[in-house]
Amino acid sequence: MPPIPFRFAAFGGAALLTLALAGCGAPSLLTADTPTSVVILDEQAAAAAISRYRAQHGLGPVTIDSSLIRAASYQAASNAKAGRLSHEIGGTFDSRMAQAGFGRAYAAENLSAGANTFDEVLARWKASPEHNKNMLIPQLKRVGIARVDAPGTRYKRFWALVLAGG
Repeated sequence: MPPIPFRFAAFGGAALLTLALAGCGAPSLLTADTPTSVVILDEQAAAAAISRYRAQHGLGPVTIDSSLIRAASYQAASNAKAGRLSHEIGGTFDSRMAQAGFGRAYAAENLSAGANTFDEVLARWKASPEHNKNMLIPQLKRVGIARVDAPGTRYKRFWALVLAGG
């Protein structure tokens, strides 16, 4: 997904964010028959790896943002429940970023499925021109990363990286 500066109207508070990221109030794409489990990641190590990569390209570091972790977790879980990759499964990227409180900011999202480790998924994103471009957007300063496992699906593991400006 190409970098896009976003401008959104303000939304009302943490309650809306919690409801939106939990999937309440919208038709659910999540099915009860697809077991999933959120994997606890070392987000600091992931941010450090992305920061090292950005430094190799003359760019500044990124830091972990808890709102972006929630947004990434929601999208990884939505993809895992559906058993396929799509930037639209959990709602449009624009609406999800607005709900996470990132108006008037640059933002991007990388998705992947099947990789076993963060190092493996990072290598895939580096090798993909569009995903790589997202990680190297100079204005991006904050990240959230998530992996959700869905053993009963074709890909088994679903990853989401959400990046936003500072």
